Amino acid sequence: MEAPPLFGISEYTTWPLTFEEDLELYTKCGVGAIELCESKLDPGGKGEDQLRALQDTGLVLSSVQPRMHSLFPDAPRPEPTDPRERREHYEKTIRRIGPYFPGTTLVAITGAAPDADYDQAYRTAIREYAELANIAANEGVRIGLEPLNPILMNADTFICTLQHAWHIIQAVDDPAFGLFVDVWHIWEDAAAPALIGEYGDKIFGVHLNDWKTPRTFGDRHLPGEGDIPLVPLIRAIDGSGYDGAYTLEIFSEHHLEDSLWKEPEITVRQGRRAFEKLWAEVCA
Repeated sequence: MEAPPLFGISEYTTWPLTFEEDLELYTKCGVGAIELCESKLDPGGKGEDQLRALQDTGLVLSSVQPRMHSLFPDAPRPEPTDPRERREHYEKTIRRIGPYFPGTTLVAITGAAPDADYDQAYRTAIREYAELANIAANEGVRIGLEPLNPILMNADTFICTLQHAWHIIQAVDDPAFGLFVDVWHIWEDAAAPALIGEYGDKIFGVHLNDWKTPRTFGDRHLPGEGDIPLVPLIRAIDGSGYDGAYTLEIFSEHHLEDSLWKEPEITVRQGRRAFEKLWAEVCA
């Protein structure tokens, strides 16, 4: 059996922990990669010390969730409303991360289309992402555009399919601007496996999790515990030539009785085992 690829943990998966506690836990559990949530970093000078501490761990920084990750307002960050101002915040993250972790990918989502004007939203997104892609290339990093599940339409995104994301990626037409695939968001698209196979080297990152009908905004599950047909999706991603990390990203709100945020170490260890089991099935 082919050895499993690099497995990572998003800091969203261990949201109750501090940045320092995340580093300690991931290293303890033998995790190979981390998705950094910038909101866990100190906004001042201590943040630079934290980035250097991450370098010292030997963990691969597979991806970054910028503090301001959407071009238009989304539910968690409704302000500011001006996409140029939001783009400037994203640019600061690019310039912050690039010197420490060249080659990494920053995640981007669109946010909701203002006044449901999708045509204007597409044109604005293409213009602003083209500028960001140029800055990212100069700083030695990349941007991965993540389409979201249709249940988040008009709240956190105006693109909900791989095809819609690809329209923006093609229009931007920059080697530093590609696709971030989250199986929770795209699994109900019957065309997903075939499309993934076509996108090949434009896939810059993968989020792994599972779906049961959500009881709240943050209610995802470990791979193999839900309804997503993960084996064909992961086979398609692997077959596309993608050779980066598979990053476990779990949102699981505290008020849920079975919240995966309540016992972060158990979640990390079970998540790693779930991925190894999934990969064995992919290779079977």
